Amino acid sequence: MTDTHALYAVSPIDGRYAGRTERLSPYASEAALMRARVRVEVEYLIALADLEATPLELDSDERGHLRGLYEHFVEEDARLIKTLETDGYDEFEATNHDVKAVEYFVRHRLPEGSDAGPWIHFGLTSEDVNNLAHRLLLAEAVDEVLLPALYDLQDALAALAREHRDLPMLARTHGQPATPTTFGKEMAVYAARLGRATGRIRTAADDLSGKLGGASGTYAAHVAAYPDVDWPAFAEEFVTGLGLEFVPLTTQVNPCDDLAALFDAFRGANDVLLDLDLDMWLYVSDRYLGQEAVAGETGSSTMPHKVNPIDFENSEGNLSKANSDLTFLADYVTTSRLQRDLSDSTVKRNMGAALAHCLIGYDKTAAGLEKVVPNERVMRDDLESTPEIIGEAVQTILRREGQEDAYERVKELTRGREVSLEDFHELFDDLEVDEEVRAELRELTPASYVGVASELAEDGTRE
Repeated sequence: MTDTHALYAVSPIDGRYAGRTERLSPYASEAALMRARVRVEVEYLIALADLEATPLELDSDERGHLRGLYEHFVEEDARLIKTLETDGYDEFEATNHDVKAVEYFVRHRLPEGSDAGPWIHFGLTSEDVNNLAHRLLLAEAVDEVLLPALYDLQDALAALAREHRDLPMLARTHGQPATPTTFGKEMAVYAARLGRATGRIRTAADDLSGKLGGASGTYAAHVAAYPDVDWPAFAEEFVTGLGLEFVPLTTQVNPCDDLAALFDAFRGANDVLLDLDLDMWLYVSDRYLGQEAVAGETGSSTMPHKVNPIDFENSEGNLSKANSDLTFLADYVTTSRLQRDLSDSTVKRNMGAALAHCLIGYDKTAAGLEKVVPNERVMRDDLESTPEIIGEAVQTILRREGQEDAYERVKELTRGREVSLEDFHELFDDLEVDEEVRAELRELTPASYVGVASELAEDGTRE
């Protein structure tokens, strides 16, 4: 049954594709951001209690209670935070400020009799909380959803490469018949490229970094209250304790160069898959690949016979949209007017949308790969009908034998003309070469002229 909400969603991410993107909800939704902010506020409060300079004390029960605020965060908590922001609640007036609402939420949920209220959000600016919360969510989304989807794609490509490593296929350069390859070797190329791309994503995600320097990055409020505390050292320990790298020198805003690097790394992976989508579409068009029909599925509203490569087309559209969004995000989040402006706040709320389009693209490419079946007969027929492609091998062997006009003789025979293997054999009969060389030339066929493609496919997919 279709979810009524999905029918009225403004974005297809939350509408048509909601079932495909819901895996990102724990990391890219408004409630997820609230939970992450609560985590930062709570852990910061506990870190303050561990400072000898402060009188704040939290026993183990209080710490457990506070950590439970984010460890067991539920929809009711998210709704309360939103109420604190827009309408006010209990003794708290409406804040019209999303981070202040989180502060009030933590204060409201303190254990009865706790004196920790004044220490919540002590010396912080909203960006201190937000920059850490966003990165915690991004790191989890990469680890739990996006990289696993890419790893599955890499595995699928590697499996195709190994299974079809010996299947000869006409290659095309400039769209024209070229030196043959194997289908497996071409899939291995994409598996290897995607492996390198995911490595760059992994590195960028590991390098996500945070700041905790206050309103203009000087720790001014902290130092005013406790001038003898080494606040930069405190901040570094806190940020790295969250699993992030530490940025010691900032304005109010974390410069976001790390986010730009991550977005660019995803663009790189998406570019690999866009290239794959295009090639698979062309292989289907050339009938090199067949597609398993899905029972009950309609390929065309008017042509009943059609089995369209819709998964690769859908992936192409979503990955192109994702790359457009990722480029915009990378360009935008790395700039700020002087020490701070808020234009990046609304922009960062769209990070999840870019990742959602990535995820849809990954799922659709995976679905396309599951359906394709190489058509060996069509591939071999195409090879046999294009014998001119052995011309490269012929002229190379003749060069080896010292014939200076080797290239020109083969060019005269083949360029712009239809030729057969018999035409080549007539050429071989006229050559002044040893009989062993003549026999070597006669052994050449388009299907056998694949070099070490099989070995490349096997070696390139070894784990």
